[in-house]
Amino acid sequence: MPADAAVDVVEVRPPDEIATEACAKGTTKAELDFGTLAVLALLAGVYISFGGLFAIVSLAGSDGTMAFGAAQFVAGLGFSLGLILVIVGGAELFTGNTLLIIALAEGKVGFGALLRALGLAYVFNLVGSLSIAALALMAGAHVAGDGAVGIAALEMADAKVRLAFGPALASGILANMLVCLAVWLAFGARSAADKVLVMILPIAAFVAAGLEHSIANMFIIPFGWMVQQFADAGFWATAGASAGDYAAVTLASFLGNLLPVTIGNIIGGFAVGGAYWFAYLRKRPGTATD
Repeated sequence: MPADAAVDVVEVRPPDEIATEACAKGTTKAELDFGTLAVLALLAGVYISFGGLFAIVSLAGSDGTMAFGAAQFVAGLGFSLGLILVIVGGAELFTGNTLLIIALAEGKVGFGALLRALGLAYVFNLVGSLSIAALALMAGAHVAGDGAVGIAALEMADAKVRLAFGPALASGILANMLVCLAVWLAFGARSAADKVLVMILPIAAFVAAGLEHSIANMFIIPFGWMVQQFADAGFWATAGASAGDYAAVTLASFLGNLLPVTIGNIIGGFAVGGAYWFAYLRKRPGTATD
């Protein structure tokens, strides 16, 4: 193999090729049949929930033992598992799929197809997330560390549902800009190891900064609510807390969080995808057309 060919194999794709790849992937995603899209979206909800559970366990018991920033970074590293499973394993994640805006802008998919792809991904991401939340509770994950895992989940859920609409919206925008940048970088990678490496820091950054991701919240808040509702007296006695301490975590407050965060996630994803489409794929005056 010539030396220049060997170098080409290991190099990342340049940004213009990433844009073309993102457009092609978006077109393929929009054309998935209902059953395939539903199953892959359910898996994405499961995978992100695994990352969420890993992040919660990483934070459990860290109060007073680790600096805030360091604890958040560790949680972010744990949460990156979720997107790694989605991208390398193959699944349909609502937030990452907002990059379908590139295929829409290129005229490869229609607006109805984009809405269908995003809508089905969102619904089945929710199904997968709720399933893992219920299974984690049934498995007794919340009692680990003398209840520290359950308390960490409750504190995280409580902080999320207390966000006002504006901050939640802004946080959702920032979170999905970083998620979509992680996906974008993964499109440019040529091996599984490269994909993993380029995704870790953007995902760790959004978690460390405490930003809001709608699909992650579909696991974290319901899991916290389930602990609040169904944990037994032994859990509360060991943890040194009570369900009343987390009264703000309700199904209504969960939905109240999802609305602005989801809108923000859409804006953030469309902003990243739209910017790269504008920079690399739009037809400029004087260029050849198809």
